[in-house]
Amino acid sequence: MKKIIDPIPVELIKAELTEARKLMDTNKGGNELYVIDCNNAPNTLREIGRIREVAYRAAGGCSGNEVDLDEYDFLEKPYQQLIVWDPDACAIIGGYRFLLGKDVTFCEDGQPVISSSHLFHYSDKFIKDYLPKSMELGRSFVAPEYQSSKAGARALFTMDNLWDGITGVLLCHPDVDYFFGKMTIYKSYDKAARELIMRFLEKHFADSEELVRPFKHLKYSSDPRIIDIILKEDDLKADLRCLKSALHQLGTGIPPLVNSYINTSSKMKIFGSAVNDELSGAIETGLMIKFSEIYSDKVERHIRTFIEKRVPRLRNIRIRRHKAVEAASPTMSDIFSNNP
Repeated sequence: MKKIIDPIPVELIKAELTEARKLMDTNKGGNELYVIDCNNAPNTLREIGRIREVAYRAAGGCSGNEVDLDEYDFLEKPYQQLIVWDPDACAIIGGYRFLLGKDVTFCEDGQPVISSSHLFHYSDKFIKDYLPKSMELGRSFVAPEYQSSKAGARALFTMDNLWDGITGVLLCHPDVDYFFGKMTIYKSYDKAARELIMRFLEKHFADSEELVRPFKHLKYSSDPRIIDIILKEDDLKADLRCLKSALHQLGTGIPPLVNSYINTSSKMKIFGSAVNDELSGAIETGLMIKFSEIYSDKVERHIRTFIEKRVPRLRNIRIRRHKAVEAASPTMSDIFSNNP
């Protein structure tokens, strides 16, 4: 296990977080959202790698390197880094990285060169019909010092801030209909609770088309009859209550990232789970969500903010249509007509 690098001088980071790289202010918490990559903000990327390694070690899974950065952060068309910035503390408090399907390259065997390709096999149907219209999300993190409500409002809304950013990125790319990626549960999380969550996800969100499958499926050790008794409801919301009750009895709850995805869309697709040895044996569950199938109230909350923050700059972007987009602002028709 290597020693994590010292924090990057904040002056170097602030110099790279220019107005041109700012996506918008966040809906809540008074934070800011930026999109950068290895080419236009190398110092910021190194700080992202440092914080990711700190956060993952604290959660029980990490790369073991001085920073959590890999070859995907430095591709010819590199992954873009979406970050939440606390302007008062001058600190990166959370983030994701993403790659648009149109920028994906392929291996000799036809598989996509993406960060999840060592865990999952992508079908020809997925590559042909979904990948060109998709965005891969990964490497989500929240800085440890911002994971407690004691850190104040800026920390409390970090995950919500990230959804502001994800929605904003999707709106800027009208050719992207889906996003896919992984949910991570670390080895430190209770094993029985983890298996309950995995079975709940597979029960309600299974990928019947087998678009994507893990190379090595996660093996369960619990008696499936016990799971059936605990998760006995066919209705998603009713069964979710059963899951929460069962987890409460185990002294835990649904991890924030997993809970966030469960509450994003009732039509989410789950691709199965695998063990990621590159993150100290963390459990990675593949998923895909269609933008137009995200719950309207969730999309509207983030879209409204995007529109309000970005209206003066709409000449530079093209806003896509979603059933919640037109409801998000009484001036949407004007925005569309003025946005070529």
